[in-house]
Amino acid sequence: MNFELLFRAASASRSPASPVIRYALTGAGGGFARTLLAQTRLIDRLAPTVLCDLDLGGLRALCLELGYDAASLVECSDAASVRSLAPGQIALVRDVALLDPAAFDILVEGTGNPSVGYRAARAALEAKRHVAMVSKEVDAVAGVSLAQFAAQQGVVYTTADGDQPSNLIGWVSWARTLGLDIVAAGKSSEYDLVFDDATGEVTQLDQRFAAPELANMMTLGDDVAATLAARRAALRGRKTSATADYCEMTVVATNTGLVPDVELLHYPVARTTELADIYALREDGGVLSRTGVIDVFNMLRRPDEASFAGGVFVVVRTTDAPTWALLAQKGHVVSRNGRYACLYLPYHFMGVETPITLLEAVLHGRPTGAAQPTQCAVLAGRATDDIKAGTVLHMGGHHHDVTGVQAVLLPREAAGANVAPLYLAAHATLARDVAAGELLTLDHLQNADEALLAAWQAGAK
Repeated sequence: MNFELLFRAASASRSPASPVIRYALTGAGGGFARTLLAQTRLIDRLAPTVLCDLDLGGLRALCLELGYDAASLVECSDAASVRSLAPGQIALVRDVALLDPAAFDILVEGTGNPSVGYRAARAALEAKRHVAMVSKEVDAVAGVSLAQFAAQQGVVYTTADGDQPSNLIGWVSWARTLGLDIVAAGKSSEYDLVFDDATGEVTQLDQRFAAPELANMMTLGDDVAATLAARRAALRGRKTSATADYCEMTVVATNTGLVPDVELLHYPVARTTELADIYALREDGGVLSRTGVIDVFNMLRRPDEASFAGGVFVVVRTTDAPTWALLAQKGHVVSRNGRYACLYLPYHFMGVETPITLLEAVLHGRPTGAAQPTQCAVLAGRATDDIKAGTVLHMGGHHHDVTGVQAVLLPREAAGANVAPLYLAAHATLARDVAAGELLTLDHLQNADEALLAAWQAGAK
């Protein structure tokens, strides 16, 4: 998070000499897209020129709701129609093949579809157009090779501010610039666990359930591991992890070099004030076996306490004791033994923030993440049941789960060269049986997308 760069981007967006930055947007009818399209209405120097979504009727209705001029929205079914649009008109298309590079400076890829998103991004880079990648499913497989290709083309491939991976990558970069020794970095999971002392119930999004024993667990106590285990038991087996979390942390890993401590991540049920004590080394009472890790926690709070709001954090070692004691007096989160501190941003604003990335990429040629990410971690899949040869591994649901497979995050050396990235396996057919507990490998996949496979293998070199 470089606030000087943010200021420069914002200043450039207001300068009369600055050209209008044109962007294409895929997955344009989704929730993220709405937030970006809405924010664009407030920025004179930013304009959508090609919007791609399978539901053109819904996309048109969304644009009209946001105040876009009906006459400017033109549905196009072929490349000639897109090329013939007048300045100020916006092409609405169903097919990513109709994303005419002449019509945009940067592509915002938000389909969430590994194969489609990869092809859209690759085509944009081939045409020397910048790419802001919102589809973590694409990035987790092909992000390294796409970044390499972008560098060869002299354009930017970047994560997008407002998305948790980009925000955390920026926060890690900020901490490293300050010389801070990062022990752990991560984010909160999507939905808080909100405990009401009066009723003994927990609310998570639209679900409510009884967990009265949490009333005696709202402080961490001396035995951190025991308290975390008791809190987890109070949830009575309810799932609090998500495939999307593992996918996002993979993107962070490749851009920062941080790796998972355990393949399922720790997912502690934690309050914000506890993070510096929890994400400490085991010899200091925490849960970590090593430093330099990424993780996700489940936010536990009372109804009258602020949410972490899907925000991001770094836990660092403290150095000068009086400095951090002073900061603790000011309310910052410092561990009880004074050896660790948690620095956090309790928000991510989705497409409301993304214009900063678009301005930075086009005006200054800078990505949010690493210029050359590395395949230091792998989003893999471990079978939850025996799966027979011939089974199609469907991807679906809100979190883009793969049927019958648990997402796991592994350091590259632990995964092995033949492991299959999860979203290469999505929609592929199994060539042979997979036993429960077995990692999916490239040998298991009968008809994996060849372009995605080549991108994955290129990124491993």
